[in-house]
Amino acid sequence: MTSQVSKISGIAKAEVGTHEKRSGGHWVNDSKYNRWFGKIPGYDQDGYGWPWCAAFVAWCAAEAGLSALYPKTASCEAGVAWFKKQGRFSAYPARGAMVFFGRNGGTHTGLCIDFDSEWIYTVEGNTNADGSPEGDGVYEKRHRRTDAYVYGYGYPDFAEGIVSADPAWKDKAPKPEPKPEPKPTPPAPKPVSQIVALNSAVKPGATHAQVAELQQLLIKAGYGPIKGAVTRFYGPETQRAVARFHDRNPAYRSGLHDPRIGPKGFVALQKQAGRR
Repeated sequence: MTSQVSKISGIAKAEVGTHEKRSGGHWVNDSKYNRWFGKIPGYDQDGYGWPWCAAFVAWCAAEAGLSALYPKTASCEAGVAWFKKQGRFSAYPARGAMVFFGRNGGTHTGLCIDFDSEWIYTVEGNTNADGSPEGDGVYEKRHRRTDAYVYGYGYPDFAEGIVSADPAWKDKAPKPEPKPEPKPTPPAPKPVSQIVALNSAVKPGATHAQVAELQQLLIKAGYGPIKGAVTRFYGPETQRAVARFHDRNPAYRSGLHDPRIGPKGFVALQKQAGRR
């Protein structure tokens, strides 16, 4: 889910490059943000020619659906007072904070998008690229945190908390989302056994499809050769091979030179031939 600070930061960044109107060779402080905010009597451009840096922040908040978290004002000093009244003003930067500049924070404002140990990174309206007094649009900028021009920061009450450099606000940082418990590895399926039962019809003198299998197993397990194999007939050659199996595995024979494979002997023979 998109965080509230990410939402307003993305909206502010998307406005970079937007300019106010120009007339008579000058920028005239009449922008879409002034028009959104409304007229202020006593200014040129029919009441729309007033400095609009604070209105830009309020517009971004409205676009993000976060109007309740930022002051709707054209006055930077009023913005400082709004945050201080809520006990949400700090000398330390925070992501998504409203940063105020100049004496008592009344000169200029913008959004602090990010910060590190040395810099704050902002999006500001009614400013410029070269630092001249005449602002003309929305720009991405950076300022040293220690710059005397930086007065302080108003902290919006984001639902997810706020990432701040202020030690007193450490416990207000967003809590990391708990990692989902790993799903237990399902047990490996048991291999299907290749061992088959002996058909009762398989005996000396019989003709049966499983006789061919018996002959193949006897040969593979080392009880061959079986002359004429592989066939379906349980003849003398097969009987001699079975007797050799019994000679080496006497637990499975019923008598001396037993020529008939039994059910248990057939299972043992399959295992000796490599079946599992």
